[in-house]
Amino acid sequence: MESSVEQRLARWTERAVAIEPTIYALWAAACTLSSARMFYGYMLKQTRGEWSAPLDDVFIHFDYARATAEGHPFEWIAGNGYSSGNTSLTYPFVLALGYLAGFHGQRLMLWAAIVAATCVFGVLLAGRALFMPRSGRPGPLDRCTSYLLPPVLLGVGALDWSLWSGMEVSFFLATWALAFLAYLALVEAPRADVPRRAWTLGGCGLLLVMTRPEAITTIAVFGVGAGILLRQRLRGVALGAVLRAGTPGALGVAGQALINRVLTGEWTASGAIVKLAVYNPFLSRDDKIQDYLFNLKYQIFRNVEYHFADVPAFGILLPTLALASVAVKRTRAFGLLLLAQVAGWTLLVALNGQVRWQNERYTMPAVAWLLMAAALGASALVRRNGRDERPLPVLFFAAGALAVQAVVASLAPELRPTTTIAWTMSLVAGVVTAALLSFWPARIASACALLVLAYVHQAPNLRGQKWFFGRASRNILEQHVTAGRFLKKSGARRVLVGDAGALIYASERRGLDIIGLGGFRSLPFARAGIMGLSSTIELLEHLPPADRPDVFAIYPSWWGILPTWFAGEEIARFPAEGNVICGGYEDVLYRADWHLLGSGENARSIPLGLRVRDSVDIADLLSEADHDYHFNAPVSGWTDMKILPDPADERSDMLDGGRMLRPGSSERMRLGGLDPGRGAWLVVRSAPAGRADVVVRVAGKDLATLHWTPGERWVEENVEIPGASVTSDIDVELANRGPSEFVDFHVWVAE
Repeated sequence: MESSVEQRLARWTERAVAIEPTIYALWAAACTLSSARMFYGYMLKQTRGEWSAPLDDVFIHFDYARATAEGHPFEWIAGNGYSSGNTSLTYPFVLALGYLAGFHGQRLMLWAAIVAATCVFGVLLAGRALFMPRSGRPGPLDRCTSYLLPPVLLGVGALDWSLWSGMEVSFFLATWALAFLAYLALVEAPRADVPRRAWTLGGCGLLLVMTRPEAITTIAVFGVGAGILLRQRLRGVALGAVLRAGTPGALGVAGQALINRVLTGEWTASGAIVKLAVYNPFLSRDDKIQDYLFNLKYQIFRNVEYHFADVPAFGILLPTLALASVAVKRTRAFGLLLLAQVAGWTLLVALNGQVRWQNERYTMPAVAWLLMAAALGASALVRRNGRDERPLPVLFFAAGALAVQAVVASLAPELRPTTTIAWTMSLVAGVVTAALLSFWPARIASACALLVLAYVHQAPNLRGQKWFFGRASRNILEQHVTAGRFLKKSGARRVLVGDAGALIYASERRGLDIIGLGGFRSLPFARAGIMGLSSTIELLEHLPPADRPDVFAIYPSWWGILPTWFAGEEIARFPAEGNVICGGYEDVLYRADWHLLGSGENARSIPLGLRVRDSVDIADLLSEADHDYHFNAPVSGWTDMKILPDPADERSDMLDGGRMLRPGSSERMRLGGLDPGRGAWLVVRSAPAGRADVVVRVAGKDLATLHWTPGERWVEENVEIPGASVTSDIDVELANRGPSEFVDFHVWVAE
């Protein structure tokens, strides 16, 4: 009888084990759909049933996807030419599949939601491997604690917001999941299979970095981690595996940079030029370091003190659980892998000045890995003191001490204890924590308490993020999408925008993005955007009149004098009531007026009988590049632009842009097309606002000092260059001795 009962129990156990993965899959699917329904349901309630997105940048992906579906991959708009502005190279292809399947217009967001849900579900399935032993059968505790992963990963509202936003975050995490599975296959591979599986991981790494370039650190962690584990098990294969795992991703990044260089003239993607302080010529090294440190601290404290809990002191709960994943040998390898990827991503993405915006979406992959580690840490805490499951007391000591420090830091200054008392309390708390958590029941109670407290203090944030998602989606719909639909009916030929997303997508018009993310026929609008509006206007002079935008769709507050000087009339306004996400309260449409473009191209005071041989249009990046132009960054070089009466006809206006030189700074350029040994004249244009003495040097020799006096007028000064100093190309330097700033607008050489 006992044998029969044991047999039946064994059969039931086998059946339960056999169907348990299906139960987990259903649980992961339920959590995925519940989270998606929460956010999308409230969005549709806010938008009255119409699909939208909480970020205008989502529609940038849609623009690239539509162009891809139309046979123009890597173009923002078909016909605009190659653009490096979409940092995620793979995601538009995924969206293009939906566009080809019939998900047009706003329904492309529905396809993005389907993609996101599929990807999140896949991540939850793949992530379960974190809880399973690398060899042998998983035990009941492994299986049971893995059910923590879906609610913990989807339990932070800010991460959910990004996952369901329509951006590439969900798809990127799915590519990470593929790389993780390839990593597992590699570290357990027999010797003969190591090269093949290492190349497989390398291929997944290439997909990672093509989806988000910041993932170069992520694949590096996978490669190094695999090398360490292989070195412990097999001799002579670790280095080769690391190189194979990392090479495809490194070649992908290098190849993309080379393509950018050939097609745009820039090694760097335009998104990086626009967003990273390291490419800003007007910031000093110290400024860039400070910007980086600010972004780094912002990421950490914004998540810990704001996104992880409604009360800052409780934001340390999830990081504490994540650190617990390395307290037990059984979970330590995966815990270290996840935390190293969190650190690598956080350190790299701190270069991005946009990390402070868009609900911190750039940090969310790191948040996802931290939450995976937190679920794994809870699994580590509830394990008994068996072999490979005995915790490290020093980590529990550190957790207790840091918890006290976090509480003290959250107190008002007048309530904080002295440093001595605070550290005494921390040390005592560390000792007590380490002693208590040496007992298994105490660890179970601690894990449950941490999870419950994290849930309780995240619940208000989750509700807030749901509301924010819906309201932001409504803002984008009511402002950008509505303005785009108006433009579609208006017959606009080409639209100038400062937001490259929904305005162009909904209008189905050709566009020109003056921020530079859209790209236009290799013109460096991203670089010009850093230099200032003057450089952007100078670039527009290179466009044929038929290609210039005939309508603006901009926030007036963003662009200073642009609508004042270059708009003929206001067409319409599109407000965002209760705005929480748009860059301004109103999108304003203007009729463009470019009649002044090119009016300052020709000199007005060329000596009689001479002919202009070459010229440098200062602040025009193309002209500057053609003439090897340099200024003293970061102390000078800011651009300026003026409209003043034309010296040749004061009834007309003349427009020109230039660069400002501070006292003590200079600029250098090379002009050519000259007959060697023949005398020439240099013509320099300015509109001096103050007194400045500017030394003119040719081939390193001082030729003259120009004395500029203030006056709201265009002034052109001539300097004779002796024939002995003239070669076919001459190096010209203008050095400002002060006392005021000097703005150089144009330089010509005549002979």
